[in-house]
Amino acid sequence: MHADKRPRSFYALAAVFGAFVLFLYGPMITIFVLSFQGPEGGLTFPMRGASLHWFAKLWEGMGVVDIAAAFRRSVALGGVVMLLTVLLSLGAGLAFRKKFAGSGVLFYTSVASLIMPSIVVSLGIGLQFRLIDTAFKGVLESVGASGLLEGYGTAMGLYTSALGAHMTWTLPFGLLIMLAVFNRFNPAFEEAAADLGATPWQSFRHVVLPLIAPSLVGVGMFGFTLSWDEIARTSQAIGDVNTLPLELQGLTSTVTTPAIYALGTVTTVVSFAVMGCTLALVKFLGKRRGT
Repeated sequence: MHADKRPRSFYALAAVFGAFVLFLYGPMITIFVLSFQGPEGGLTFPMRGASLHWFAKLWEGMGVVDIAAAFRRSVALGGVVMLLTVLLSLGAGLAFRKKFAGSGVLFYTSVASLIMPSIVVSLGIGLQFRLIDTAFKGVLESVGASGLLEGYGTAMGLYTSALGAHMTWTLPFGLLIMLAVFNRFNPAFEEAAADLGATPWQSFRHVVLPLIAPSLVGVGMFGFTLSWDEIARTSQAIGDVNTLPLELQGLTSTVTTPAIYALGTVTTVVSFAVMGCTLALVKFLGKRRGT
């Protein structure tokens, strides 16, 4: 038997897909390769030697920019965002399993930030916190406690305004994922548990949670990775410190060595590591559920 001859459209679509993959991963591969240049390396090809020199330079620091501190801030903020996104998305998904008054308005309000320009969201949050600062200072002055103003800077910070800005980005994704999960969830499992005498909490803990655990892991991955590389929503809402993406953006106009490529490689490896750990955990949970 002879295989069916592929139509011409197949090759056209394959070429488009190949161009898409090249456009998507080509720059990443280029940065990876150039980050392993020797001490005389530059920002373009051809490569000049091969070594870990620029990773060592990155570890030593890049002038006045504290890359290590920015890295720690991004990891810490991403971890908090991940945890809150999982918990709030899970709670929202459970709440939306049943119709309630105002559910439609609440849903569209929750996901509205996805269609708003990120920089507008950032500017709005920054303005809100500046108004909070002004109001707080006014209250202190009115009650005669102006001495406390000496140690007060701003309410904006990593775990206040920046955290809120990141949640406006990650939470809608988590909510949409959980709605999709519960839309196809079979309530017969809970009914069987109730027939066997399980309380609502026991049913949730021993039946519902194990079944949706892989999806929660995925929500957590979305929360961390979206927070990890967020720039626009962070730029106007973080105060006097920077996350790693903001430092990287600032360095693009000042650094003229492959050290910036080494930084890009490190940040990308962290993202891939998070995704790898997520896939491994999902696979583990799937095997455990099957057992």
